[in-house]
Amino acid sequence: MGPDELSPAAAGAGDGEAAPFSFSIWPPTQRTRDAVVRRLVDTLAGDTLLCKRYGAVPAADADPAARAIEAEAFDAAAVTGGAAASVEEGIEALQLYSKEVSRRLLDFVKSRSAAAAKAADPPKDAVKDEPAEEAAA
Repeated sequence: MGPDELSPAAAGAGDGEAAPFSFSIWPPTQRTRDAVVRRLVDTLAGDTLLCKRYGAVPAADADPAARAIEAEAFDAAAVTGGAAASVEEGIEALQLYSKEVSRRLLDFVKSRSAAAAKAADPPKDAVKDEPAEEAAA
């Protein structure tokens, strides 16, 4: 039997009708969502360009952050995608989910980086401008 031929069982047991085929791209399975979380953790805590630019997230913080990012992205896409009636709607919902994951990941690392930079800089009020005071006297 060649690769293009179907077995009688796959072809509807020879009765001329094809077996029903169901394909659903949205919502993603829990296994897929878990894989997205694992990838986010790797991205946040690993040796990535994102970490080099914005700073790595400790592993203890990366897991809860990744879960929150994924859950928020899924919820945002589910509002739009809901129960996709067609494969095309499912693809659109999955694309939105992917974009939301990326956007929320970037927002998270940027906000974390900004907060770290703000904590590292002393407040401007705390810096005394003594030479200017002496020049005025």
